[in-house]
Amino acid sequence: MDFQNLIGNEKIKQELKKIVQENRIVNSYLWTGVEGIGKKEFAKTFAKLILCQNHREDCHTCDSCIKFESENHPDFLCIEPDGKSIKIEQIRAMQEKVYEKPINGERKVYILNDAEKMTQEAQNCLLKTLEEPPAYAVIILITSNEAALLLTIKSRCLKIPFEKISNEELKKYLLEKGEQNISEELLQLYDGSIGKALNLKEKKEEYEGVIDLVKGIESSDYIDYQKKEEILLKNKENIQELLAYFMILLYQKTKENLQYRRTIEYVEEAKLRLTRNANFDMTIDQMLRKIWEEMNEKHRRN
Repeated sequence: MDFQNLIGNEKIKQELKKIVQENRIVNSYLWTGVEGIGKKEFAKTFAKLILCQNHREDCHTCDSCIKFESENHPDFLCIEPDGKSIKIEQIRAMQEKVYEKPINGERKVYILNDAEKMTQEAQNCLLKTLEEPPAYAVIILITSNEAALLLTIKSRCLKIPFEKISNEELKKYLLEKGEQNISEELLQLYDGSIGKALNLKEKKEEYEGVIDLVKGIESSDYIDYQKKEEILLKNKENIQELLAYFMILLYQKTKENLQYRRTIEYVEEAKLRLTRNANFDMTIDQMLRKIWEEMNEKHRRN
């Protein structure tokens, strides 16, 4: 678990290492950024470096590093949501441990992952610790939605904003993981998030089918184009997500041809109709027919 094995945010890597080297560690951090860009792995690597008895990134031999890498470190805890939220009982349990002095070294590190999922009661409870933390305690809050956190909590933390992973870095990572034929459209869908890319891996065929739908609007006759709708018809449970991606691709096409603006309206109309339980197959068929006719003007209805 080293910084060199983490992808992206090179400036933050260097700053975190410098913080430890210069002993500028503060009690409370707030790490922000979209989901799936590695904030939790950065936090765990930072925690390992803080707790390391040699304060060296490449140290894997001291007692602290051995315990950390075996997930058996007495001075480290990562708190995850219990179900849909982080509850006040979890924060109280953490607080009991926070005020116990470190066992293995000079510091203790606590990570609250998905901190935005803390209940209001949990946030108010945590605030007491953030106001008067023990000198040896380091608390790292990780969030992809800082607006959900109390201002009083945010004001007591040093904020570190993480950037999305670049398309080049993301593509390189996916190729190393065995992914093939990663299109620019899919990279835009992944939106700089490794987590999102991995979660959508099993749905790659569906999203590539939507890409094919867009590419076929002006290059196929209607009979051939209609055959492409199967990718939508067989994914009823995932249809709103696929249509949202369809709209993104159509919006990109407006940069080449403003006439595509009208096609976006047809997709919005279909999304709305489906939320009102309109006939699924008929709604999809009508939407695609309108889109094709819009962009193949001589076939457009009067």
